[in-house]
Amino acid sequence: MSSERLIYLPLGGAGEVGMNCYVYGYGPEHKERLIVVDLGVTFPDMDSTPGVDLILPDVSWLVERRDRIDGVFITHAHEDHVGAVGHLWERLKAPIYTRAFTANIARRKMEEHGADTDALHTVSPWPETVETGPFKVGFVPISHSIPESSGLVIDTPAGRIVHTGDFKIDTNPVVGEAFDRELWSSFGTVKALVCDSTNVFSRDAGRSESTLKPAITELIAEQEGMVVATTFASNIARLQTLADAGIAAGRSVCLLGRAMGKMVQAGTETGILTDFPSTISAEEATQIPRQNVMLLVTGSQGERRAASAQLANGKYRGITMKAGDTFLFSSKTIPGNERGVIKIMNQFSELGVDVIDDYSGAYHVSGHANRPDLEEMHQLVKPQVVIPMHGEHRHLREHTKLCTAKGMSAVVAVNGTMIDLTGNAPKVGGYVETGRTYLDGSVKVGMLDGIVRDRVKMALNGHVIVTVIIDEDGEPLGEPWCEVKGIAEVGTSNAPLVDVLEQDLGQLIMRADDRTVADDDKLEEQLKRQARRTCQQEIGKKVEVTCVISRLS
Repeated sequence: MSSERLIYLPLGGAGEVGMNCYVYGYGPEHKERLIVVDLGVTFPDMDSTPGVDLILPDVSWLVERRDRIDGVFITHAHEDHVGAVGHLWERLKAPIYTRAFTANIARRKMEEHGADTDALHTVSPWPETVETGPFKVGFVPISHSIPESSGLVIDTPAGRIVHTGDFKIDTNPVVGEAFDRELWSSFGTVKALVCDSTNVFSRDAGRSESTLKPAITELIAEQEGMVVATTFASNIARLQTLADAGIAAGRSVCLLGRAMGKMVQAGTETGILTDFPSTISAEEATQIPRQNVMLLVTGSQGERRAASAQLANGKYRGITMKAGDTFLFSSKTIPGNERGVIKIMNQFSELGVDVIDDYSGAYHVSGHANRPDLEEMHQLVKPQVVIPMHGEHRHLREHTKLCTAKGMSAVVAVNGTMIDLTGNAPKVGGYVETGRTYLDGSVKVGMLDGIVRDRVKMALNGHVIVTVIIDEDGEPLGEPWCEVKGIAEVGTSNAPLVDVLEQDLGQLIMRADDRTVADDDKLEEQLKRQARRTCQQEIGKKVEVTCVISRLS
């Protein structure tokens, strides 16, 4: 019996939406050659990760096996698939393969972080393949909400794997390549289909991007004031539709937000966008009648720094919104972002701006396969087993149930679950510790380092700093003094909280024996305990306490 095995290991994206990172391996057990599919990011929120700029997959397992990585393959240019390339390449130092549009985006990210762009290789679509180690990998065009999205055909000595990447079945996507049923049914014997699960709960067939144009064009033509529309910056087809609608209504189009400009530029440079309308600058937009202006802006998910939020706050690059203007959300709010989006909607409403969202479904279609499309993909590829990916646990489980109901084999594999695909039936081949890496300012920290946890505690409970000076004779020099941050200044005793703290801590030191005063650790422990007790009594909060003990020599 051969000692080689074929493995699949998700490090991100399986059990969550975002931060996609998948590993395939082939070779002797624990010595497999490896390829990585996607290096994505996810985004923080103020509740659980305050102050964090970006969240990356923990690739420690890969770094330990860096000499066995034969390549990184990026399926498309969405941030949750390519966003970590610049941040993580130095740790992996493996060649990166992708198609032209995605390479354009990836190159910019690598240049921003000083990574070696010579490691980036542009690949033509299927049937061209990349041979690296025991793998032969081809990029198969597939429709999605960003150009040149690709699934992967991964050939190994143990069989063929098809990795869909993100996809929908759209035969008329406006921009980019149409879904080719004949192509996707031509792969022969497929050991495993690793498949997008995002919209498994949506039971209606997916709609084509091209169906939006009439409704959007009619909507823009009916508006009298300035029109502003937001969508995902990467959805170039939607940008094209919105821009065309603006031009048809006799409006000049202005792009606001760096991401929006970058995507249009990348589409133009790679030949994907061939007839995108000429745009005007923000300064020019302020010089012409507002009824002749259409802005396309970033911030469809309520991002605080994006153009949408800036306009809602009053002004962005000299442009203000007024009563009679219209703001269109041509996008779906990702679960978890509702609060930020609703805040912006209400801010616009207070300005007298008419806000149009997509609850009717008229102005947005998803870029992911709905349940009927997933079933069609299963039937086209006819794999021996389906492995759901790109979804929360409930999505993966529902996708598995869908398969088994149709008589197909399927397995749930969340982040860190290694699946051995070598034999006729998949089996668990082991578990790998996975997690997240936080980009906190310019520093990367582990999720278990405690930095963000301490920040959350301070945000929830407030902070007290206690300072004590001990003289040369080991006696306290005066009473302790305190500073408080993020908590009420007056408690139940109606006296300043600082005064109550200093009085209680002063009495503690007066009662403390010489051995406690001489031992920094013991003294700090008692000061912290007393400070917390006093704050609990005065303001009902179990505060975070920092003690500074200085000894004069």
